[in-house]
Amino acid sequence: MAEVVIVDAVRTPIGKRNGSLSTVHPADLLGVALKGLISRSQIDPVLVEQVVGGCVSQVGEQSFNITRTAWLSAGLPQSTAATTVDTQCGSSQQATNFATALISAGVVDVAVACGVESMSRIPIGSNSSKKLSLGVPIPKSYFSQVEFTSQFEGAERIADKWGVTRSDCDEFGFNSQKRAAVAWSEGRFETQIIPVDAPIRDSDGNPTSESSVFRTDEGLRETTIEKLSTLKPVARENGVHTAGTSSQISDGAAAVLIMSADKAAALGLKPIARIVDTCLVGVDPVLMLTGPIDATRRLLDRTGLSIDNIDLFEINEAFASVVLAWSRELNADLDRTNPNGGAIALGHPLGATGAFLLTKAIHELQRTDTNTALVSMCCGGGLGTGTIIERLN
Repeated sequence: MAEVVIVDAVRTPIGKRNGSLSTVHPADLLGVALKGLISRSQIDPVLVEQVVGGCVSQVGEQSFNITRTAWLSAGLPQSTAATTVDTQCGSSQQATNFATALISAGVVDVAVACGVESMSRIPIGSNSSKKLSLGVPIPKSYFSQVEFTSQFEGAERIADKWGVTRSDCDEFGFNSQKRAAVAWSEGRFETQIIPVDAPIRDSDGNPTSESSVFRTDEGLRETTIEKLSTLKPVARENGVHTAGTSSQISDGAAAVLIMSADKAAALGLKPIARIVDTCLVGVDPVLMLTGPIDATRRLLDRTGLSIDNIDLFEINEAFASVVLAWSRELNADLDRTNPNGGAIALGHPLGATGAFLLTKAIHELQRTDTNTALVSMCCGGGLGTGTIIERLN
């Protein structure tokens, strides 16, 4: 089995709903990340044998294997194959896991894992909308096997089970915003950002021929605990989650260059991390969002590591209760979890978020001169993605 290493990882800034990136076609948005990754690493793109991308709402502008479209739209070689996967919110993390497996098995030597979602242009759930007149994704037989719940309800049930209160969630959401603001003020994200030249809208909201360079995440909001406490719940009438403690609707893309350690040495490249292990687990589809708990356990069991051996955790902030329940169940240190803020503050561009979190983790290990990170996400339908990486340089 080949040792798998990461040479570089990049991301676009994350745009808010109908914000600066909403004028960019999602294939072009992913193309920016892909082209930026290749340019920074100075690798001949012909050497990339496969690109594996994640995208959730694969309809309209995000259909027709958007990973392949983005690669070609960026002017990159036709000889490189591409695949787009859907593992719901964990799509691009699973894309990374698939690319890792391809290299580990010796199928390819060099791959790119990536993801994109433009939720402004292709709203969540567009590919299963009744307006398409193509039926519904959940057949009647499903309901005799499993209670069907929404992710909002799942998050509330998680809060019930692990005793997460409204004040717990408000404090968590506030800390996410505070950490992200500090990260941006200290320039912590500068090593990972690929700027996007995005068309500007006119007074009627239409894209114009003029553009501006977009460099900064748009989701950050000045807030206080007191202000968060006044927000209305988004699920149950007396629920614990609000817009201030749930992930944001966002636009963005991210990409990771992966290859075998032998290939990196042959090319004279210095990898920045190695992939220790990956996993995808199935969990209760009713609670739905407990995947990070089981994924973390699976990874620790397989590697022989303990929770205290991990220097950094990136656990997607789909809802505050997801991360809080994970921390309580595994006795994980929240001070080492999402130290630069998470999806509550920075945004959650669905199919891009897994590669986004991996990019954040890799660059944070380098910044802090620490060694090991664990990245995990909950996914719709009751799944959990997981990856452990170790810094090399």
